Amino acid sequence: MVHDGRVLANIVASQIKLHAEYGGVVPELATREHLRNFLPVARQAFDAAGITPDKITTVAATIGPGLPQALMMGARAAQGFAFALGRPFYGIHHHEAHLYSPWIVGDPPAADWPAFEPNISLIVSGGHTLLVHVKGELDHEVLGGTIDDAAGECFDKVAKLIGLPYPGGPELDRLAEEGDAKAHSFPRPMMKDKGDDFSFSGLKTSVRYFLRDHPEVIRDDRKIRDLCASVRAAIVEVLVTKALRAAGRLGVKCITASGGVTCNIGLRRSLAERCKRNGLMLRLAEKSLCTDNAAMIGLLAERKIRAGIEPTSIDTDVRPGWQLE
Repeated sequence: MVHDGRVLANIVASQIKLHAEYGGVVPELATREHLRNFLPVARQAFDAAGITPDKITTVAATIGPGLPQALMMGARAAQGFAFALGRPFYGIHHHEAHLYSPWIVGDPPAADWPAFEPNISLIVSGGHTLLVHVKGELDHEVLGGTIDDAAGECFDKVAKLIGLPYPGGPELDRLAEEGDAKAHSFPRPMMKDKGDDFSFSGLKTSVRYFLRDHPEVIRDDRKIRDLCASVRAAIVEVLVTKALRAAGRLGVKCITASGGVTCNIGLRRSLAERCKRNGLMLRLAEKSLCTDNAAMIGLLAERKIRAGIEPTSIDTDVRPGWQLE
């Protein structure tokens, strides 16, 4: 819940333990968990914000992209709530919300809109990697995206090849901190390509063949850490190099990063070092706001209202494959 740029409540119900048993997200289970948790989470949010439902002026929810069943659960609940209260409804693109999450700071969180400036935004989540030129508030242009595996998918799939527990990406990142990033030289896909698209499928395949030819690595803790560090270095170098290259080409002086993979220690450190070296401002989303959350959805809806953008139809459908436009 948000009011005047301030986050009044941001309650998150995690499903990591539920899906860990299966080694990945099971859509039907995710939907059931959304249904089971919706009312308890809503009640917690109202309690945390210290308000009652009649004080709500607008309702917003993510309508895409994502898993159809899970999107429908959240969207239909929000639409029903808006209808019952007679309030406007805003259907939000969650990648667009990520674009502005680096400007949410403080405790309690609040939007630092006066500090906003044009930026090159790197959105790195489990299923998407996007490079976006944010020219102004609610004004952006997508420069490139993934043509196969996203960075987060590559982290998770490599982690699964190594035998790390779900969610594998964060565990790989943790082990990489104790390894030698120069131990192995894995490919940096499309890093030298002049375009802004990404491709990490080839890197994943390279690791798979490496493990096939060097099965002893899996049985040695030190070698596993070196492998994790080397894989992370390859992914991070591609992400950072392309973001800074786009900033230089477009004359932008600010880089932002958001999405779940932005919690990655190596990525945050490399972005900080490279931006400092190149005289660029860096805004990283707070770790608590990197994964999908209600705070960024509500704050983006608030900006849309202030900009005079009309509400979404109360009966609009979810858009699982919605591309950021």
